[in-house]
Amino acid sequence: MRGDFRAEIWLSEVFAACRFVSLPNHLADEIADAVDPSRPGFGSVRVSVTLGGTTWATSVFPDAARGTYVLPVNKAVRTAEGVDAGDTVHVRLAVTG
Repeated sequence: MRGDFRAEIWLSEVFAACRFVSLPNHLADEIADAVDPSRPGFGSVRVSVTLGGTTWATSVFPDAARGTYVLPVNKAVRTAEGVDAGDTVHVRLAVTG
């Protein structure tokens, strides 16, 4: 399963140093339908992500407050791509596990 979308990076209110992007609802619904809800990991799903010229492996997590999965964008990626909270970025995502 793959997705290609644009989203704004936002600053977490709970985890002060963390930045995320929210997956579009249609992609989050596809992931939720394909994932076994009984598996461990708080509902996390392993993904491969490309943002600009940077590709990395991480997980997306369900966020009940936002009603979708969220993707963490770590500092190394933000620095390499020159982006931060408030910037809209192009994301390519592939579910790997």
